[in-house]
Amino acid sequence: MLGIRQSSVSRGVRALEDKLGVSLFERHPGGVRITNAGARFLQQARDGLLQLDNAVRTAGAAGRGTVGRLNIGILSSMASGFLRELIEAYSARHPDVSIQVHEGNSAEQIALIRRRQLDVAFVVDATGSTDCDVAPLWKERLFVVLPHGHVLCDQKEVEWQVLRKEHFITRQPEHSPAVCERLTKRLSDGGHKPKVQKLDVGRETLMHLVALGLGVSLTSEATVASSFPDVVFRPIVGDDELVQFNAVWLSNNDNPALRRFLSLARAQAKQKKRDSGASAGVGRSPIAFGGISLSFGFLVAFARRLGLST
Repeated sequence: MLGIRQSSVSRGVRALEDKLGVSLFERHPGGVRITNAGARFLQQARDGLLQLDNAVRTAGAAGRGTVGRLNIGILSSMASGFLRELIEAYSARHPDVSIQVHEGNSAEQIALIRRRQLDVAFVVDATGSTDCDVAPLWKERLFVVLPHGHVLCDQKEVEWQVLRKEHFITRQPEHSPAVCERLTKRLSDGGHKPKVQKLDVGRETLMHLVALGLGVSLTSEATVASSFPDVVFRPIVGDDELVQFNAVWLSNNDNPALRRFLSLARAQAKQKKRDSGASAGVGRSPIAFGGISLSFGFLVAFARRLGLST
């Protein structure tokens, strides 16, 4: 079984006995018989070798990314959408990988990436990640969060200009330079600047504060799947109605679980893009007017520019 001569095995056993200072076998012309000391040694040696075999198998599985640990930083809600589907699909494929989730703002999560406390973070503002790898993966539509009974609840969609007089309350983790710049750009009117109050609260508490009439807020599409009492979500229309989410990680992070996770994320992003492209083509057959071909989407956008109802 060892592929070596019997005499070599015998010499090896005798050398082991000399090192231990005890006989493992009793030798006689008819063969050998294990001693009591040899039986104890054999049992403990067998246990040790089984542990070594398990260590080898575990290390191999970790190297293939089938077991291990993955630390993820998130900003968006996981109630629905791309991120929820991604983690759900990954967990189904790799049930032995432990997933730890940390919620925080973009700058905080990028700092944790650098300190290797996170493997990957999904952020909106990736401007401070010049030394990291960044991959844009998906977009979510922006929604305004209104208290029930607010005058804007009667509208199916809300434009930026009607929000200029509103008092905004935002979560500290969601308050990033990119969000602040977007609010300032869209809601400023001459010398008027938007009123934005940052609160160190969770997403659920923020929704309750909106319900109490303490302000309106912004959230992304994934949050809309959650149910909050006395809160109404309305999509925002305009040039800045979409939020880009990016994956950020260190290129020299050799966690195999991370590589498989990123591969799945890229594949899912490509599939989402194909699906959205296919659905965008449905119902967009051009309408011809005197030899000029106009898409339905163009007509809607043109009507909005003219202030017409659709």
